[in-house]
Amino acid sequence: MSRAFVKEENEALVGEELPERPVSTEPNYVTHAGLEALRAKVEQLHEDHAQLKRAAEDLDRPKLNQIERDLRYYQSRLESAIPVDVTEQPRDEVRFGASVRTEDESGAEHTFTIVGEDEADVVNGKVNWQSPLASALIGAGVGDTVTWDRPVGETTLEVLGIEYPGA
Repeated sequence: MSRAFVKEENEALVGEELPERPVSTEPNYVTHAGLEALRAKVEQLHEDHAQLKRAAEDLDRPKLNQIERDLRYYQSRLESAIPVDVTEQPRDEVRFGASVRTEDESGAEHTFTIVGEDEADVVNGKVNWQSPLASALIGAGVGDTVTWDRPVGETTLEVLGIEYPGA
């Protein structure tokens, strides 16, 4: 087959614009760890960008476009970050930054930490402060029962403990 009809991997996005990453319009609350992670991400992207630019003879334009797009996104997230000092949160109530130990209807215990949008990681129990789970938990105290409205149906959680990491 003639090479004239084949796009190489690196040629696929040359000249094509990558769509911008959507930026939330909600306040960008972050924990101290979340702010540090954003700073580290921006720093890493700057380093990646500089390294790719130095290798001018072997310039990977699609990769450079992706790094530049991601750098714009993470830089805007860093600039809009609103750090929340968890040491100032009430210890007897679930608020932003809290790690909440709960028990569900079947008796299984779960721990969730309420964090910012960029920090959310469901696999590790970190939930976005805007999520239905966080909305159900915020304001609750130890011993309170909350209803979590999930896509598969409601579930009841009892708050067993509240901690603020690093506080």
